[in-house]
Amino acid sequence: MRTWLAHPLAILVPADVDGRGGIVVENDRIAEVLPAGAEPALPVDVRFDAGGLVVLPGLINTHHHFYQTLTRACPAALDKELFAWLKSLYPIWAGLDEDMIHVATRLAAAELLLSGCTTTVDHHYIFPENARQALDVQVDAIRATGIRAVLTRGSMSLGEDQGGLPPRSTIQAEDAILADCERVIDQFHDRAAGAMLQIALAPCSPFSVTEGLMRDTAILARSRGVRLHTHLGETGDEDDFCLATFGVRPAKYLERVGWMDSDVWLAHGIHFRDEEIVRLGRAGVGVCHCPSSNMVLGSGICRTRELEKAGCPVGLGVDGSASNDCSNLVQEVRQALLIGRLRYGSAALGHKDALRWATAGSAACLGRDDIGAIAPGKQADLALFALDEPRFSGAGDPLAALVLCGAHRATHVMVAGQWRVRDDELLGMDLERLRAEHEEAARGLLQAGTGM
Repeated sequence: MRTWLAHPLAILVPADVDGRGGIVVENDRIAEVLPAGAEPALPVDVRFDAGGLVVLPGLINTHHHFYQTLTRACPAALDKELFAWLKSLYPIWAGLDEDMIHVATRLAAAELLLSGCTTTVDHHYIFPENARQALDVQVDAIRATGIRAVLTRGSMSLGEDQGGLPPRSTIQAEDAILADCERVIDQFHDRAAGAMLQIALAPCSPFSVTEGLMRDTAILARSRGVRLHTHLGETGDEDDFCLATFGVRPAKYLERVGWMDSDVWLAHGIHFRDEEIVRLGRAGVGVCHCPSSNMVLGSGICRTRELEKAGCPVGLGVDGSASNDCSNLVQEVRQALLIGRLRYGSAALGHKDALRWATAGSAACLGRDDIGAIAPGKQADLALFALDEPRFSGAGDPLAALVLCGAHRATHVMVAGQWRVRDDELLGMDLERLRAEHEEAARGLLQAGTGM
């Protein structure tokens, strides 16, 4: 099957490539990128008129917590910084069951697809009594949506009675964690190019797992050839915790537990010092920038420019929908641009920088060279946006307008050569029914956790 997405209004390709003639998709891959006036080398089955549309590589979300869609704008958690925010939500999340996780996963994937996201990470680290098979549940849910995914088997093992942050009802024994990590890798991880589903291992944070679990997880991940992910460098409270508990700052702790390597990407990475950034960059550690979450919780501004200059891949993530409070990646591109300009100035950061973080930068964080760019041989993951709303009227540069004027919804989305969104509508999902199921699950979780 060959499809020609012909003559787009604008297309995000490398600076030395003319893509004005459009893209030819063959099965699940990009076969050709055509300059202006060119025709496909071989006959096509479908000619899709992309006139009036801005075409991007599918956006890649490198940090999320799908289950948190059930606790958006939660009254108990409003107007708090990270540690207090977590403590208010842990007792609620302890009531999660597998049906709730299934519907939360589907809803988050639907939101992401509608925003132009074609690949997503989920960091699921909470496995209460009624959700011990949470990863299996997520696999089933994510396969029904058609989005490409990296599901991370997270963990928490350091309870508040041991000096950690989470309550005992939300943690697991370390031998059970490691056994399940091994199981889900063997059962679900796809190592092939173009993989639709991969697994990574992701102990939650320094204040919710032991030093031993961090080391053992790294050993297991490397023995199975999967990547590692965790929260790090998010707040000053985390710095204080690491100094009090481990006697070192977070970056040194990362080094001590064997995580300072290029198979690791971190969420947030806000509070690293200059010398720490040099060490992270030398090792090739990736950092997922989560601007909206960082702003909501008042955590700070990621030093994206310094990290990239040092050699760290920088990606973009929406983070959990209890600290964002949405799952819209194209909106996150604009947030990344704006907050970056507060740090570096308007002349030092452009819209293409923010788009790079959401595409090629995010792909690098995941160790993927088959997604994140429009080029022959890459996976046919594409997001197409119409600029036909009042917010875009009068715009001169279509790519800049997409970011600066606040695009929030893709018109068409393709994953692995298959349309998942057409004319603003999700294919294969009943969005109204999904929303009703999700609302019911959210009410049930809140009632169980608060008695309200």
